[in-house]
Amino acid sequence: MFDQMKLSAWTSGIRSKFNLPLRVELWNGAQVDLSPEQPRVKIRVPNPGGLRYLLAPSLGNLGEAYVEGALEIEGRAADMIQVGSALAETTGKPARASRVASAALRLVSPHTREKDAEAIRYHYDVSNEFYSLFLDPAMVYSCAYFENGDEDLATAQQKKIDHILTKIGVQPGQTLLDIGCGWGALVIRAASRFGARCVGVTLSERQYELARERVAQAGLQDRVEIRLQDYRDVAGSFDRITSVGMFEHVGVDNLPEYFRRIGKLLAPGGVVMNHGITTTDVEQRNSPHGSGEFIDKYVFPHGELAHLSTVIRTMQEGGLEVRDVENLRRHYARTCALWTENFENNADRIRATCDPKTFRIWHVYLAGCAYGFAHDWISLYQIVCGKAGEEPDLIPWSRRYMYR
Repeated sequence: MFDQMKLSAWTSGIRSKFNLPLRVELWNGAQVDLSPEQPRVKIRVPNPGGLRYLLAPSLGNLGEAYVEGALEIEGRAADMIQVGSALAETTGKPARASRVASAALRLVSPHTREKDAEAIRYHYDVSNEFYSLFLDPAMVYSCAYFENGDEDLATAQQKKIDHILTKIGVQPGQTLLDIGCGWGALVIRAASRFGARCVGVTLSERQYELARERVAQAGLQDRVEIRLQDYRDVAGSFDRITSVGMFEHVGVDNLPEYFRRIGKLLAPGGVVMNHGITTTDVEQRNSPHGSGEFIDKYVFPHGELAHLSTVIRTMQEGGLEVRDVENLRRHYARTCALWTENFENNADRIRATCDPKTFRIWHVYLAGCAYGFAHDWISLYQIVCGKAGEEPDLIPWSRRYMYR
């Protein structure tokens, strides 16, 4: 039954703490404004049952309510996330509960080849057209590199790829393995500009098909091979190895074996770069206010984020020596903000490529990521490694070579 007293108390509590540009519209036509300024976000509650999401808000249950249609939310995604985060600050799961939930998830949903492949297909095989409408023309789906801060997305993504390939010192004729190659942008650039001979592996059939087409269009079939293959099945030896935006799917408990496998594939004197998202919580709990639970359920099933300290430790356990670490958190906040802007500018075209639920998931997910990176809930590190115990003369004296 509709409880006017609870709603009034909730409204008064919110107003006393925040000045939110939010209007709540009830099923009976009543409206509640939570700020004297013009509302930038409107939440319509279609029936009394939807009130439970507002009276105990978190980013997780507000996101779920929006995705499932229990609440109708209007506004720019960045404003929606800002308002939702402010509401979530009025309540929240205790840290221990979030930590226990994260550990339980790993126990009940262990990583297997089948589950990993299923999770990749769920996330990446929406459609190539879907991704093309908010990514840059090269379809690079990872953190861009804004050398000066004013680059457009396409320029920043190419600079990111060149930054990676320069960091690992790719030379003509060297072999390069790209684990989780996406739509092929990195291996195409490594072959065409740096003269490398490349293998890219992915578990996404959509990525595999388009990456092969793009390699053929570039006339690089003799230097680039795209495989639909699990990294654990790759054999051989490679002078350079890159993993960009992939190790988040491996699972925290599996990181030592993941890096051990990379070490076995790395040729003597070789260099590897791991570019991936990390949590900033040293206890590796889910992101604040239920946002991690939302991503687990709707966006990245079986995805897990490790803290930087865990990544470095498991690299050493896997037989790799960390040589260079660079934080690109600020760069990913900007990348996600530009993706969100592209998504909203192309909203009608994107709706034509997917069902309404998928649209709503990605609408809040991209903006939520921008918010999370901007507020240091999550981060992004590029880590350069070599085989542990190699001669020190293989390691450059300074970082100057990275910026030539």
